[in-house]
Amino acid sequence: MHRLLLRAPARRCLSSAAPRPEHAVISAFDLFSIGVGPSSSHTVGPMRAGRIFINDLKDLGLLEKQGQDQPVSVLRVPGRNLVFIPLEVWLAGGHRSVTILSAADLPDPLPGADPETIDTGTIPSRYEAILENKALLLNGSHRIDYDMDKDMLWRYDLVLKTHPNGMRFSCFDRNGDMLATNEYFSVGGGFVVNEKTKVDENLFYKGVDKKMVHGARLHQSHSIADSDSADPSVDKELNQDHSHPPYPFDTGNTLLALTKKHNMTIAQIVHDNEKFFGYSDEDIHHKLMRIWQVMDECIHTGVSSQETTLPGRLGVRRRAPMLYRRLMRGFYPGIATPAFTSIGAGMPSASIESPLSERTESTPGSPGAKATTGGPLLASSKPPLVIGSFNHAILPMPPRKTVIPAMDFLSCYAIAVNEVNAAGGRIVTSPTNGAAGVIPGVLKYILEFVSDDPEKSIKTFLLTASAVGMLFKRGSTISAAEGGCQAEVGVACSMASAGFAACMGASPETVLQAAEIGIEHNLGLTCDPIDGLVQVPCIERNSLGAVKAVTAAQLSMASHGVYSVTLDEAIEAMKVTAADMSVKYKETSLSGLATSVKIPLTVPAC
Repeated sequence: MHRLLLRAPARRCLSSAAPRPEHAVISAFDLFSIGVGPSSSHTVGPMRAGRIFINDLKDLGLLEKQGQDQPVSVLRVPGRNLVFIPLEVWLAGGHRSVTILSAADLPDPLPGADPETIDTGTIPSRYEAILENKALLLNGSHRIDYDMDKDMLWRYDLVLKTHPNGMRFSCFDRNGDMLATNEYFSVGGGFVVNEKTKVDENLFYKGVDKKMVHGARLHQSHSIADSDSADPSVDKELNQDHSHPPYPFDTGNTLLALTKKHNMTIAQIVHDNEKFFGYSDEDIHHKLMRIWQVMDECIHTGVSSQETTLPGRLGVRRRAPMLYRRLMRGFYPGIATPAFTSIGAGMPSASIESPLSERTESTPGSPGAKATTGGPLLASSKPPLVIGSFNHAILPMPPRKTVIPAMDFLSCYAIAVNEVNAAGGRIVTSPTNGAAGVIPGVLKYILEFVSDDPEKSIKTFLLTASAVGMLFKRGSTISAAEGGCQAEVGVACSMASAGFAACMGASPETVLQAAEIGIEHNLGLTCDPIDGLVQVPCIERNSLGAVKAVTAAQLSMASHGVYSVTLDEAIEAMKVTAADMSVKYKETSLSGLATSVKIPLTVPAC
């Protein structure tokens, strides 16, 4: 039997001397990547793996080898583990039985099949076409027979060593002989690796097409040279070394030392490292603005959605539209944020009307009528009965509605993003899909309630947050399958805390302290999604993560450099906690809320 093993790109050979530590620097635009919900590990990662495999087949001439009249007979995926199996991609009215192919005819590298650019509205029709036609179109022209029930094999009996989320693509000819095979592991955040690219996955696999990748991404060494030399000429020589970025760091302490040594902020360090990957100042600016644009559009989509429930049998009600309408009641269109109306992309914020269930037609001057701007009069409803005895030393509290506008907006923004994610919409992986609402929510909060210079705040926030994300990716994990939800919402909270503190003008030391507080109080957070969906408790968890992030930053700035735990120690604690955590709480839905909550859920309207 003829067999060809597709190999990953060769890694740069290191000296045979004692191994040197690996730095943590990756591109911020790998950490913040535009993708499709609901899962970076189960949607974005497999989509990229499929494209990589098909591109390799094309480069090796295997797609054309048999000719159009004799197509490759089957593309098999027999290597996935139980942890990869949560059925997370849903359609309106039902859910999909698989995630790899349902994410937009994944092995088809036509324009639009990439997770960053695909029209999310076409995903349902693509999936239905696969089921109905029992065929896949590879490279836009090569048709193969594909029966989902026969040609996608689920291995519930395997516990993979490299990473819980694994898949194997194999290509066979009409006689059943294997032509090529490769294994991939989706390690969180949309990153894809195999045995030969455990370190360099960010440099190669997110580029997908080797011919389209900047040379620095293919040949970067992750070894840190001694950049602490007192000789300026040595530093200059190192910064010109094309094997690593100009400011490599592997821990929070080394990052802090770089900021002090070069008199730079954390955002400036990350910005200059991006140039190593071939980006100019203009490129970096435009890419950061593009990331924020997608985040902001995601928030707007979430708060203006006309859908009342999320896809899937849980029937979870969407809350962001109702929350936002309530918050915007009484605002004059265009006056709330005249200089930076980022919600709506030309659509006045107040044009999203209040919920019909809360609107009561009332005649001016009638009892209880209250005038509001931008809508009809609202009649005050009868307050609910107070539960409790009035013949007691502790009197019951009368019913009242408390509104803390800034924090309420913060929660609303985070919930909006994750509802879009849960419905399979366009989101920014930050650092994962399951935690994609924390960072946009906090950044939106800054822009709407704090910042006087939106563009500066966006760049400072995202670059600072990405530095912290890099430290977690290297020092622990950003995959819930490895570390539970502390690796997703916990890390996102830490990143957002750092970004918020940086936008407040905090010192690098205080910024890293904020990041430490953000993760310290998420340690041990489990990943136990009900029915394997990124809905409950994931959506609310993002809201709480955003609120924690702001609080953590405020605590760090009020502490004046007094703290007991460093960020590096907290990252190490998270790594140990993840190793000790039962597999039941690592995205498997085998315990916790996933088993204690009965389906269907009872979710009242907000």
